[in-house]
Amino acid sequence: MGAVDGAARGALLRRGYLLEYATLGWNLVGIVVLGSAAVAARSVALAGFGLDSLIEIGASIVVIWELSGTGEARRRRALRLIGIAFAVLALYLLVQSTLVLVAGFHPGRSLVGIAWTAVTAVAMFILAAGKARTGRALDNPVLSVEGRVTLIDGLLATAVLLGLLLNAVAGWWWADPVAAYVLVVYGGREAWVIARGDH
Repeated sequence: MGAVDGAARGALLRRGYLLEYATLGWNLVGIVVLGSAAVAARSVALAGFGLDSLIEIGASIVVIWELSGTGEARRRRALRLIGIAFAVLALYLLVQSTLVLVAGFHPGRSLVGIAWTAVTAVAMFILAAGKARTGRALDNPVLSVEGRVTLIDGLLATAVLLGLLLNAVAGWWWADPVAAYVLVVYGGREAWVIARGDH
């Protein structure tokens, strides 16, 4: 690898770290905001999104750990941990959404939750695109796969936002658990793809 290639790789690694630390910081703040909003509105959707933030924190830590080292064994272990995070997210959303629908639970309105999920959706889509580009440039499947975790975070934020808005405006309490089923399918698929090694 030449000097230019080495310098370019170093710049890409720094960008990868920056993207992961930005995601980590955002989600740490998000846990506090979402926890407070979930308690105030008694919203299962917001509580579920808080769990998604925890999984995203774990995935970011895994990628930061992987970027600091080399080796195929380390990479496989990192990918496996991200796959587990996808599976946990899908399982949680499946159980929680089904319980909400069966119980007919009506959450309260949450302006804080609406504002946070709207801003989070935009932020996560931007971060996901950056991770995908940087992962491809580095030929790093762990960073690329974690970019899909971040994309799921953005999609989940959008689904939760839609549910919160429909609940607040139209009184459709069932909208957010129904929307979450889309993320169950997506998260389950990503976990399966990683488990098969088709990343």
